[in-house]
Amino acid sequence: MKYRTIGTDPATRREVSVLALGAMLFGSVTDESTAFAVLDRYVEAGGTFIDTSNNYAFWIDGGQGGQSEELLGRWLRSRGVREEVVIATKLGARPLAPGTGYVDNPEGLSAKVIRESAERSMERLGVDTIDLLYAHIEDHATPAAETVGAFGELVAQGTVGLLGVSNHAIWRVERARALASAAGVAGYEVLQYQHSYLRPRADVPSALFPDGSLGHAGAELLGYLRAEPGLTLVAYTPLLSGAYVRQDKELPPDYVHPGTPARLEVLREVARECGATLNQVVLAWQIGGAFPVIPLAGVSSVAQLEENLAAVDLELTGDQRARLDSAV
Repeated sequence: MKYRTIGTDPATRREVSVLALGAMLFGSVTDESTAFAVLDRYVEAGGTFIDTSNNYAFWIDGGQGGQSEELLGRWLRSRGVREEVVIATKLGARPLAPGTGYVDNPEGLSAKVIRESAERSMERLGVDTIDLLYAHIEDHATPAAETVGAFGELVAQGTVGLLGVSNHAIWRVERARALASAAGVAGYEVLQYQHSYLRPRADVPSALFPDGSLGHAGAELLGYLRAEPGLTLVAYTPLLSGAYVRQDKELPPDYVHPGTPARLEVLREVARECGATLNQVVLAWQIGGAFPVIPLAGVSSVAQLEENLAAVDLELTGDQRARLDSAV
C-alpha cells in the first residue's frame, strides 16, 4: 500500500492509504458477512481510509439511513482496529423522515443539525472522535457563517479531526474557507466529488443532482485544487459503478457524448499495454496524477477489492499518462 497526507495542521492531519474504501452499501445491499470480509482484507492490505455517511443507504428501504455507520461500528468493535483506520462520514443529506430524501427533505447544515448529527454518527460508529467529517450537500437556507462556526466548534472540541465538503459549488467552498480563516476556526481541507477518467457533459444534469451537476469535479474544481495545494480531492464513483468493464452497466447519460469514445479507446490501449483491467488503469491514473486525488471505490466482494488493490502498484509511464490526459 502507498500513503499520502490529508490536512495541513500538524495537530489534525492524517496519513491515509491512496485508495479509499466506500462503505455506502454495507449493512443494506452488502450483507454483514461479506462486508466484514471486505473490510478485513482491505486493512490486511494496508488500507486505512474508510468512507461512509449518516444517510447511507436510506433509498434501499425507504428509511433515513445509518445502516453503514452501524455496521462499521460493529466491525470496529469486533476487530479492535480503531486506531489503525481513518473513518470519514458525512452529514447534511439525511432525510428528516422515512419515505423522503435529500432533495425534498434533507436535515441541512444548521448548527443544531451539525452538533446533533455528529453525535448520532459517533454513537452508531462507536467512536468518540470522527476523523473526517464532510458537509454532504449544500444548504441554501442556513447562513454559511453558521455552518462554518458549528463545524469549527467540533474541531476545537476535539470531536472532529478534519473537515471536508462534498457536492458544493466551488464559490461556496471558497466562501466557507474564507469565513473559517477570518473566524480563526478550522475549515474544509478535503473535497469529495465525483471524478473519473471519462469526462461528463457539464450541460447535462447528473442523476444525483438533477438541478445541476454539482457533484462533478469539473474544470473549475480541478483548477481550484491546482491553486490550493493544501487541499485533497477524494474522488467518488471513480469506476462509474462498473460501467468501464461490465456489459450490463451503461454509462450514465451525462457521459454519453462525442468525446467519450476517443478516451475509451486510449484507455483500452493503455490497459492492453499494461496487462491490466480498465478499472485498474483508471485508478492508477488518479493515484499518480499531478495533484492529490484519492479514489474512493466501493466494492461488493473481496474479488472486486483485490482488483482495485492491484491498481495501487500499477505505474503508468509518462507516455501513457500523456496519451490518457490528451485524449479528447
